[in-house]
Amino acid sequence: MHLPTFTWDVDPALVHIGSFALRYYSLLFVGVFMGGYALLKWQIERGGGDEEDAGDFIVYGVVGVLGGARVGHVLFYDLDKFLKDPFWLFEIWTGGLASHGAVLGLIVAMYLYTRRRNLSFLEGADRFAFSAALGAALVRVGNFFNSEIVGIKTDQTWGVRFPRFDREAAALGEVPLRHPSQLYEALIGFSILLALYVADRAWGREQRPRGAMISLFFVLYFPARFLIEFVKEHQVFLEPTATFDMGQYLSIPGVLLGVYGLWWSFHRRLPVGWHARDSAFWKTAGTTTADGSLTDEEGEEDEEDELDDEEPEASEEDDEPGEGSGHRR
Repeated sequence: MHLPTFTWDVDPALVHIGSFALRYYSLLFVGVFMGGYALLKWQIERGGGDEEDAGDFIVYGVVGVLGGARVGHVLFYDLDKFLKDPFWLFEIWTGGLASHGAVLGLIVAMYLYTRRRNLSFLEGADRFAFSAALGAALVRVGNFFNSEIVGIKTDQTWGVRFPRFDREAAALGEVPLRHPSQLYEALIGFSILLALYVADRAWGREQRPRGAMISLFFVLYFPARFLIEFVKEHQVFLEPTATFDMGQYLSIPGVLLGVYGLWWSFHRRLPVGWHARDSAFWKTAGTTTADGSLTDEEGEEDEEDELDDEEPEASEEDDEPGEGSGHRR
């Protein structure tokens, strides 16, 4: 059995108009935001929120992704260059975005967004997990079109040739076969998106415990990212003799956080719900004690409901509802 080999020598720009070039990467980045918005909107509306809630997060998300990815690249991979030229930080078009930085940027963005709207941070993160998986996949497809973040050389019996990356070797007609690590990561992203969908159905959709979806994303994404680093070229090591590279060290906290998050989520089993009123309630009252009993605040809420149920029936004059009797949930 012979594994496939092929040469990837595609122009990263779809259209050239003078000095302007419309890149596939740019189009896929647009797809990240549009697809991410659609998935977030689906999740928020299913949880009782509005389309406007999803739209309001777009600005937070864009700034979080781009800002976090750029700052992350500078801090984790190119700090020396930044110290020599601080303004290079703002030259995003020259390249240099780190996925771990994008994750951190999105965490900050989600925290600010949920805090401003009086929502649970975990509630927002859960709803965004699907968008994160899609983004992780599409960005790597964009890297493939750019012939960047390539894999290490294979045993030369299979793999992909990237002449636009190995320019010197291409000039000599000896382009090596490499691991298509971008496609590996894209496949991982799409697989995680599918796994989240299956888990969401298995856990009862809106009956799932709060924090479960984002924790599952961390548990699936970061271990896979850790392993992929072994077949990626241009690994950044803290020391020449180090076993793991920077990307692997940055993935370890994500793995641990995901495992703990899943345990915490299913141990506490806080109910989900998008409404700010409900979220504020569950932050203070919707918790359980170690033995599984309800806290005093929630007990007081239940007592009030029981008292309401015991009120005498209203007279016929009171049967007609007045204006403003409805409320949104």
